[in-house]
Formats: sequence, C-alpha cells, structure tokens
Amino acid sequence: MQTLRSICMFKLPHYIKTRIKTKTRVMWVGDWCVLTAGIVLVAALFQQLWSHDGASRVQIRLGDTIYGTYSLNQQRNIHVQGAIGSATVSIMNGKARFSKSPCHNQYCVHQGWLSRSGQAAVCLPNQLSLELIGETKHYDSLSY
Repeated sequence: MQTLRSICMFKLPHYIKTRIKTKTRVMWVGDWCVLTAGIVLVAALFQQLWSHDGASRVQIRLGDTIYGTYSLNQQRNIHVQGAIGSATVSIMNGKARFSKSPCHNQYCVHQGWLSRSGQAAVCLPNQLSLELIGETKHYDSLSY
C-alpha cells in the first residue's frame, strides 16, 4: 500500500511535466502581432507619461510671495534672507538647488539638483521654496 507522501512525491513531477508539455504550443502570427502591439503600447505610454520637459527658469518663493524668477542658463549663487537665516540657492548648467540653509535637518539641501519642469524643493523652517518652471505646467494629484 502506497502512502500519500510517496504518491505526491512521484506523481507530482510527472504531472507538472505533462502539463507543461500540453500547454506549450507554437506562437502563431496573431500571437506575435499582439505581443508586438503590447510592447509598442507600453513604450509609447512610458514615453508620454513619464518624461518631463526641461526647465528654463527657477522661481524662488519667500513665504507666500515670489522673491524672484531667474534663468537657468546662467551660473550664479543667490543669497535669500529667510525666516531663520540666510540660504543660498545655486544655479548651474540648467539645474538649481539649495546649497546652504540655516535649518537644522538640511532636508532642502539633501534634495539635490532639480532639473525638470515642475520639480520643487522646500525649506519649511526658513519658509523658502524653489520651483522649476518650463514651457508647460505639469500637474500632479496634489495640485489638481
């Protein structure tokens, strides 16, 4: 008399092998067309939905007012006096960032370089923010 364990151990691999053999088949022309159309659709949607335009200007806000709007084409450092001290905004090679800030955690500095339209960096303790502006305004779910 066979035990349940011996039946499962010996018949299961054979069952899997026969199932795989019966399920595989030659791909027909229609299958290749559907597969190719799916790949092209995914690539087109990725390009359309995940790419952003490059920015041309940076807008610096101090509290609820606009401190200034600067071109990203020139290399410069801008010193802005915020609520708790002076912060430095660096612009170089079409990118902008907070390079120095008086806040404790330095989250705004660690945000790094911003280069695409719609990106932003915020220094909440100092009440400063940077936003990159391009030709088109990109919206996200928060600004909808």
